[in-house]
Amino acid sequence: MNEFLIFEGISKSFGDLKVLDNVSLSIGKGEIFSILGPSGCGKTTLLRICAGFETPDSGRVILNGKDITDFRSNKRQVNTVFQNYALFPHMTVRENISFGLQMAKVPKNQISREVDKFLDLIQMTDQADKKATKLSGGQMQRVAIARALINKPQVLLLDEPLAALDLKLRQRMLVELDWIHDEVGITFLYVTHDQGEAMSISDHIAIMNIGKIEQHGTPAAVYEAPSNSFVAAFIGDTNFFETEITKNEGSYSYLHIEEFTDIMVYNDKNFHEGSKVYLSIRPEKFTITLDKPEEHRRINMIRGVVEDIIYLGTHTTYWVRANEYLIQIRQSHDRFLLDQKIIEHGNDVWISWHADNCYMLDRYNVRDESLLTLPDDDVMESESPDPGEE
Repeated sequence: MNEFLIFEGISKSFGDLKVLDNVSLSIGKGEIFSILGPSGCGKTTLLRICAGFETPDSGRVILNGKDITDFRSNKRQVNTVFQNYALFPHMTVRENISFGLQMAKVPKNQISREVDKFLDLIQMTDQADKKATKLSGGQMQRVAIARALINKPQVLLLDEPLAALDLKLRQRMLVELDWIHDEVGITFLYVTHDQGEAMSISDHIAIMNIGKIEQHGTPAAVYEAPSNSFVAAFIGDTNFFETEITKNEGSYSYLHIEEFTDIMVYNDKNFHEGSKVYLSIRPEKFTITLDKPEEHRRINMIRGVVEDIIYLGTHTTYWVRANEYLIQIRQSHDRFLLDQKIIEHGNDVWISWHADNCYMLDRYNVRDESLLTLPDDDVMESESPDPGEE
């Protein structure tokens, strides 16, 4: 990866509170890179340091080979789109977009050409003379992006840019934001606590917690191979089981879970026999059936009773009690066959999954155990728990 924007050992405290603790990240030129984490994890502070609104206690910010740590914000070739858009209410769309070029004393005919180009880019040419106060939330967001891009920054910083929009508009604006990025081709640094936004738009993601980077990589890598229990719990939904490795056999391990048969798991982290681990299984990795599945060496299966069923259009979520565990299972509706038996509340069912579709995580490498759903929990978690707002 071409290291275009680099955070090198960034630390920042406010009084006795350490908000960033030796954070290092490298971001490639032209990519969309998201920083994701719960409220108070430090992600917005890192963005503000990049913008020049805050100064780090230690560390450096390097942009395109140049150390910009001590540069004033207006000298960084970095622009920011804020959550509240910060448009000038008394100005028209055209005037808002042209403001930066006017401050830079760009010739009027050049300003006019550039503004027309960006009006076309955000598909608002017919709204050019409308006052900012007359725009919808989605329109204001597009104007804010155009105003930030027209000065041709090397990096566009987006601080929770869709948080004020309703769900359907957020989904549509994500598509538009991705399209605008493809058109202009500059680096986007996107800060959010919304996992869906980060997963859908990003080339790479960094997961933050308590001022540190827990993991960074592609969305698929972070979701499918989390480095620790915090990441597994924060990104999407998962089921945790406390367990211990009883035997290693080649690349696979056997785990003992009280009252279950031995569970076979791919040992991607090379845990030793006797290690105490969390077994993590995503809800969609399970198969749920009334009849016992065909036995296979690497297929795990356990019995349970359906306690709740939640129909959500694209999929159904089943909550199944298996001994002390309340297990979440998500079944896409495209899996349903005409001859499949309907599963109902109270049914005895079989739950099965492949040994490669789960992973073990170190039980002692957890920053926030409150995110773990273990057998002592009496209250069913919501379908998509909100870890907090920034």
